Amino acid sequence: MSTFVNDTVEDAIKTPELDQPFEALGLKDDEYARIKEILGRRPTDAELTVYSVMWSEHCSYKSSKVHLRYFGETTTEEMASKILAGIGENAGVVDIGDGNAVTFRVESHNHPSFVEPHQGAATGVGGIVRDIMAMGARPIAVMDQLRFGALDNPDTQRVLPGVVDGISHYGNCLGLPNIGGETVFDDSYAGNPLVNALCVGTLKVEDLKLAFASGTGNKVILFGSRTGLDGIGGVSVLGSASFEEGEERKLPAVQVGDPFAEKVLIECCLELYKAGVVVGIQDLGGGGLACATSELAAAGDGGMRVNLDNVPLRAENMSAAEILASESQERMCAVVTPENVERFLEICAKWDVTCAEIGEVTDEKDRYVVVHNGEVVIDAPPSTIDEGPVYNRPVARPENQDELQLEGEIARPVDVEEIKAAWLKLVASPALASRAFITEQYDRYVRGNTVQAKNANAGVLRIDEETNRGVAISADASGRYTKLEPNTGAQLALAEAYRNVVSTGARPVAVTNCLNFGSPENAGVMWQFKEAVHGLADGSKLLGIPVSGGNVSFYNQTGDEPILPTPVVGVLGVLDNVEQSIGNVLPSEDNDLYLLGETFDEFGGSIWQQVSGAGLNGLPPVVDLLNEQRLADLFVGSDLFAASHDLSEGGLGQTLAELAIHADKGMDVDLSQIHPSLFTSLFAESASRIVVATNRGEELEKRAAELGVPVFKLGRTNDSAVIAVKGADVEFTVSVEELREAWTNTLPEAFGHAVGANAVVG
Repeated sequence: MSTFVNDTVEDAIKTPELDQPFEALGLKDDEYARIKEILGRRPTDAELTVYSVMWSEHCSYKSSKVHLRYFGETTTEEMASKILAGIGENAGVVDIGDGNAVTFRVESHNHPSFVEPHQGAATGVGGIVRDIMAMGARPIAVMDQLRFGALDNPDTQRVLPGVVDGISHYGNCLGLPNIGGETVFDDSYAGNPLVNALCVGTLKVEDLKLAFASGTGNKVILFGSRTGLDGIGGVSVLGSASFEEGEERKLPAVQVGDPFAEKVLIECCLELYKAGVVVGIQDLGGGGLACATSELAAAGDGGMRVNLDNVPLRAENMSAAEILASESQERMCAVVTPENVERFLEICAKWDVTCAEIGEVTDEKDRYVVVHNGEVVIDAPPSTIDEGPVYNRPVARPENQDELQLEGEIARPVDVEEIKAAWLKLVASPALASRAFITEQYDRYVRGNTVQAKNANAGVLRIDEETNRGVAISADASGRYTKLEPNTGAQLALAEAYRNVVSTGARPVAVTNCLNFGSPENAGVMWQFKEAVHGLADGSKLLGIPVSGGNVSFYNQTGDEPILPTPVVGVLGVLDNVEQSIGNVLPSEDNDLYLLGETFDEFGGSIWQQVSGAGLNGLPPVVDLLNEQRLADLFVGSDLFAASHDLSEGGLGQTLAELAIHADKGMDVDLSQIHPSLFTSLFAESASRIVVATNRGEELEKRAAELGVPVFKLGRTNDSAVIAVKGADVEFTVSVEELREAWTNTLPEAFGHAVGANAVVG
């Protein structure tokens, strides 16, 4: 038994004026006053800890709730009918047919990854995997969205190798393929990298589990790793703080992960589900046991009594507050009927998973009682812990937004040699260069159901081995576009993820998101956030695909300087037969190349604007979601395409280069019909465009015309290993080898000497 002397409820009643460190725990004066009002007394140390954790920005969404409601307001009945579990659950779940369901979600682990890159990123993967497990699903794949400071920034040299190593270590040890993602470099992320982890899981529709504690007398069982001192004040507190210089030393707040323990936990969970011994389940992530038990209690029809004396510990003399707030990894909480407890314990013993009965559901509605050392340390309404305050923060369009949207001058080469040099400079830029240095550290094909991953438009997975039914998943974002026009920027991220999925032949069915922004106490940031939410919600409604869930990450800034607003948008699509999915690699035999979609002079927020030194200004490309739908109508279920590659950052030039490099093919292309300016044809970043390879050009042109999709014949592939480009009045050639060399060397040259868990380079 602990020798720690608790601050009990009895003590709190006797010492009402005791000074408490609520500010250090992230609570405001009025929030502390509200807690005292709820309880009718001062909180105990444990209560103060639980409220501070649960009312943190990370756990309570107190600044974002008023805007996130718009997702519900814009979801039609038809859209909602596709969702088995949606916003508010651990992860969104979608019925994909034949009795199969897929769950997916993306979460942020930004601040812990800055403090301790390896463990921060690793536990980010572990946390999102447990979210998926909590739905009753088997995790089957991960993806990641990463953003770092400039390539040559010293801290990028510290953070990136550690983050990549953490992701690869945890994911590879779990045996989960990493099927895609994005890595972006920009000065704004220098002191605040973004590490957004996505996980996909599969389950049968009837096996869906939801997190709630109902049924008087049902037992609460904690299982998985023991509870220690790591991660106290971790994601819940770090996620609600901005960084000043030296904050990378907050090591004790970062959780430590054990992927092998999680792998066993996955199998144990799946057997528990199969045995039918679980009523509800909740993973322990941000907020630890405090979050898991209070959320379960709040979602149930009664109350809950928890005995911390039964919690398996790996540290001595832990206080009640420490046990509750610990974010030790690889832990789950289950609600089990009394008659199933014995079988539950047997299954845990079989997998050598530590477990303990720590509480039970009571008939005292909305009462949450926690005991430690035989003393009551918490007696509070769980609804008030779970709900938290709701703030309608000031929202104001930044004063410099009009100025920002004025497009400055950018270099527009017309000379052949200058255009060629610009092309090589772009493909070699940190924004567009090969990510193989990163992705080759991940296992993409473990489990044997990965159909597309390497350099793919979207990750494609087989879900049903008998029918070959599967899914395609993509996640995208552009902080540059969103900074210029947040509503459009969010829609462009949605459009790109949607288009990536469509270009595999999959039918988009659902959306998830991770909204990364600066401080909500900044009115300009809240304007960006509100606009992005509305853009994403309105866009999803127009496309008819529901937002199934998401995550908000605020306080992403260094000092007073926020990151680029970065709404990461994931789209899930369904393929009836993954064997018929459209790949992104040109076939060995020669094919005609077509460009679908129109090209405009759109360089605001573009990579050329960045690379050429023109900064960030102007307006982003126009987004037309009806055009994206027309592309979907053309691709879904079609057998016209031998290969496809969507256009996004870097424009047509980047797409042609990657197609040629991946297949080691040459091509003759005539861009004179694309745009009068050859430079614009190659490097503009207009949306709603895909390049396809086909030898059924007439059929394609006819079908595209029927659907209203603009179609332009570019030329044909060949075995010359040279791309010959013709414009209205200029032409030139570039060898595929020149492009490959420029594209492949950038990251190895920058990071080839920096490897390991927390590489520090001199």
